[in-house]
Amino acid sequence: MITAILKTEEAIQFVKQTFATELGQEMELTKISSPLAVLQGTGINDDLNGIERTVGFAVKSLEDQKAVVVNSLAKWKRVRLQELEVDLGKGILTDMRALRPDEDYSPIHSIYVDQWDWEKHISKDSRSIAFLKSEVEKIYHALKETEAKVTAAYPEISAVLPKQITFIHTEDLVAQYPDRSPKERESLITQQYGAVFLMGIGNVLSEGKAHDGRAPDYDDWSSANEEGHFGLNGDILVWHPVLKSSFELSSMGIRVDKPALLHQLKVAGATEREKLAFHQLLITERIPQSIGGGIGQSRICMFMLRKQHIGEVQVGIWPDAIRLQCHKDGILLL
Repeated sequence: MITAILKTEEAIQFVKQTFATELGQEMELTKISSPLAVLQGTGINDDLNGIERTVGFAVKSLEDQKAVVVNSLAKWKRVRLQELEVDLGKGILTDMRALRPDEDYSPIHSIYVDQWDWEKHISKDSRSIAFLKSEVEKIYHALKETEAKVTAAYPEISAVLPKQITFIHTEDLVAQYPDRSPKERESLITQQYGAVFLMGIGNVLSEGKAHDGRAPDYDDWSSANEEGHFGLNGDILVWHPVLKSSFELSSMGIRVDKPALLHQLKVAGATEREKLAFHQLLITERIPQSIGGGIGQSRICMFMLRKQHIGEVQVGIWPDAIRLQCHKDGILLL
């Protein structure tokens, strides 16, 4: 058992190093350092769906001012682009670590989050679906190259990613599967195509509700686009051959500009955020237009190594019942 775990650990490092290299080259990203925690009250932490609790603590040397462990670096990265004066068309890449205590345990969820967070400086003219798709295709090429190298290093793993990724809007899924839930729609469309970029997540659809929630102050999920829909964001989904289900690898999008921010804050009933430091930087246009996202490190490892539980690729805190069930199923938790 110990030998098997060590082999898995070696494979995890191989996958992470390979994909990070491929992604950086494809997207022209420079690897940088990033914080584990930020000060509360600046508006710079990611609010995810807007309801999750953060992990907070008082900092003695700052007169007990409260800091919070990041949920992601979606907004921090955009500020960092400005601070580092990153050139147009270039970007940054960092290893993000987060704690999400409200996450529900499942084979693909734990309270520990590790992802590659990236952000790229773009022009106002790049705020389009065409540009978004071009960036998604670069990421997908990095995934394909990584899978090719993994299958070469580990012959027992077979390549499954299709040649191309398919683009579809959440509104099209409503029309195609009107009687299915959002997750059922994701599963059906991803099983059909193998790899999908699902666009327009966060805006209310024709059925009267959003496909899924998104915070109002990073991705632009409300702007009308050239394809007749709303939103300039989406998720990269693949079909996991072991889990036999749709599997999200990345959430990304073109970030809000001033009009989109003000509109989305109003829709979300969060206009009080306009006064926060991050939001003031955006409203006064002192930070660049950007595109960015997060790509799950454990998710990539799960997919590339064909693992069926996230505990096989990251060390976590698990209830005894889950540990016992994994042991019965022959799943080796790290």
